[in-house]
Amino acid sequence: MDSILEWIESLKRTESVIIVEGLKDKKVLAEFGVFNVVTLKKPLFRIVEELSHEEEVILLVDVDKEGKRIYGKLRRGFERFGVRVDDRFRNFLIKHTSLRQVEGLKHYILHSEKGV
Repeated sequence: MDSILEWIESLKRTESVIIVEGLKDKKVLAEFGVFNVVTLKKPLFRIVEELSHEEEVILLVDVDKEGKRIYGKLRRGFERFGVRVDDRFRNFLIKHTSLRQVEGLKHYILHSEKGV
């Protein structure tokens, strides 16, 4: 996929649980029609345990220092349970945009000429 808007469309269609850091992240995704979202309102190990029955989760945590720490802990936890971790959209953001926080997605798209 070549643009953020294409990624958002794929997130709308996915059956996988999408994990974000906070309520602002969840809210901005809901504005784009993405609703299968879980926030980190509980300790990370609890989230991993509660979602350990899933085949796959999408980690869409921020790409700042704290987000990287959270990403590593969640990824290791899910892998211990055999849950596949999809981080392709997060990696797209890292490689192709200046966006570092999910909550800034709407602003970024509105101010980006092509949603790239």
